[in-house]
Amino acid sequence: MSLLGLYHRMPMPLRSFAAGARGWYLRSWRYGPETERLIAEAAERESWNPAQWQSFLDERITRVLHRAATRVPYYRAEWEKRRRAGDRRSPEYLEHWPVLAKETVRADPRAFLADDMDERRMYHERTSGTTGTPLDLWLTRETVRAWFALYEQRTRGWYGVSRHDAWVMMGGQPVIPPGRTRPPFWVWNAPMKQLYVSSSHVSARNAAALIGAIQSRRATHLVTYASTAAALATEAAKLGLRVDGLRVVITNAEPVFSWQREVIREVFGCPVQETYGMAELVAGAGECSAGALHLWPEVGKVEILDDDDDAPAPVGAAGRLVCTGLLNADMPLVRFAVGDRGARATRERCDCGRTLPILSHIEGRTNDLIIARDGRRVYWLNPILYGLPIHQAQIIQETLERLRIRYVPAPGFTAAAEREITHRLHQRLGDVDVVFESLESIPREANGKFKAVRCDLSADERERAGLDAAAAR
Repeated sequence: MSLLGLYHRMPMPLRSFAAGARGWYLRSWRYGPETERLIAEAAERESWNPAQWQSFLDERITRVLHRAATRVPYYRAEWEKRRRAGDRRSPEYLEHWPVLAKETVRADPRAFLADDMDERRMYHERTSGTTGTPLDLWLTRETVRAWFALYEQRTRGWYGVSRHDAWVMMGGQPVIPPGRTRPPFWVWNAPMKQLYVSSSHVSARNAAALIGAIQSRRATHLVTYASTAAALATEAAKLGLRVDGLRVVITNAEPVFSWQREVIREVFGCPVQETYGMAELVAGAGECSAGALHLWPEVGKVEILDDDDDAPAPVGAAGRLVCTGLLNADMPLVRFAVGDRGARATRERCDCGRTLPILSHIEGRTNDLIIARDGRRVYWLNPILYGLPIHQAQIIQETLERLRIRYVPAPGFTAAAEREITHRLHQRLGDVDVVFESLESIPREANGKFKAVRCDLSADERERAGLDAAAAR
């Protein structure tokens, strides 16, 4: 039996104990005696003038580029190859570095780890992104704490809440067995004061129980996907339910549409803060109370490049986001193409008074959700592919009873891998048919990408699952 299967068989108190053990581990990595100092320094930098920012960022970029070129095996080999070919350009200038594809890092992630680091002493993170296959990353405790200090100041802090408050995380981790039909659909993580709610159990039938659980903890903030919050709010509004006491709903991983903001505000009674970030820690941004999406310059140097070449896109025009991480100098990603598109705002000043640069909007990050037969919306299915020999994959819901897995196999892919994927899907969705389609490459859309998860349900199927028109938009 897998660890997940064993966890799902535990009685509720033991499940919360297991969640608390995980929470204690995460808290020890994210926060320490230096956290309050780091938060205060982040707040001070928000009013820096351009000269102060330029000096700070020049030093950071110089340090990261030097370390990358001299201590990181992949980059060192690339610069040695360029020297042998007669290229004498200096690695100290960012514009001399080529754009780095995510597939290159995914193929050999350890080649991007500095040779004076020991991965066994680092935090191991795994992300999948738009291709649906994992990317392994390693971070030191210093890097993790620097990121979470920025997050604490520029998400929670901007809205008057903190990690010391009770809060709700509504996410895609399978904290509850997928076939569970009665509450609780959540676990309490005491060390982090976090109620973790299964987003896969958001449905009309479960809405009252979920709203009640959120209300009972007297949480000050909710962190979730915009689509998840909107789906729950839509069902709660039908029942005439509201939540009191929340100060902000913090969204991640997806853009926030205007109709979603409206229904979330109506039910949860608070503003919505859009955030932008990724596990690679090469960019970060948060929305202020004036409605501007501010970049966090300490996290990474963000370039917005034309779609057809590597020239900078005009200010105000959308382009590819290419980012150089400044927090993680031990696994530096230089001019890393994150797979999203965005645009810099034409205005330089914000009514909130902060001098942080402004993005007008972010495009991308929009994977579809999967609809279970009982009406549950199931998010974040990428973990079903973790640890398996697959280069790329796409999950397509063709009907309520059938999913198609398009995949590009890696060496070692066998029927056993197909059975494991089917088993993991059944854990999340129940008994559905799974069809596998092996391809040489996944067909891409007009923007050059493909969705890792795509819902192709017909209007009749969506109606049968109880998915209303607003949530289907």
